[in-house]
Amino acid sequence: MQENKPILVVGLGNPGNEYAQTRHNVGFMAVTALAGDGATWRNEKSAQTSTDIRDGKKYIFVRPQTFMNASGNAVGPLMAFYKIPLENLVVIHDDMDLKIGTIREKTGGGSAGHNGIKSIDAAVGNNYRRVRVGIGHPRDLGLPIAPADWVLGKFTDEQMNAIRNAIDTIKI
Repeated sequence: MQENKPILVVGLGNPGNEYAQTRHNVGFMAVTALAGDGATWRNEKSAQTSTDIRDGKKYIFVRPQTFMNASGNAVGPLMAFYKIPLENLVVIHDDMDLKIGTIREKTGGGSAGHNGIKSIDAAVGNNYRRVRVGIGHPRDLGLPIAPADWVLGKFTDEQMNAIRNAIDTIKI
């Protein structure tokens, strides 16, 4: 992490009320929570952004408005505009291969088939911090639901509680 540069914290999701509270929008939920209740959001470079200074560090919270599969179209221009090095990028996203409410972090690596991550990797490279939030997989729950339909579905109340608790543990 370059101390003299801002930290770009990106939550992946899809814009629009019809996608709010869906499994694929866990990144939006997380970055909104991390920005805080008093955050002011503005439209900038195909994204909603909110800026805050914490402990002398500048954080730029980002909700791309390009839809999940084109997230790199927002992240790339923001990184260029703010001159943010790759090591100062944090991306928070859903992961079907993790149990609901589980958090895993890593730096670099492959996309594991996540189209939002593929888009960001293509735009800026892949050596950035990823915070994966488990949303579970329908097959693990014995549900006959296609993965594409699962990620666009809404959480049950119990699942949402697990997600909120997980989000509360994320440190930026």
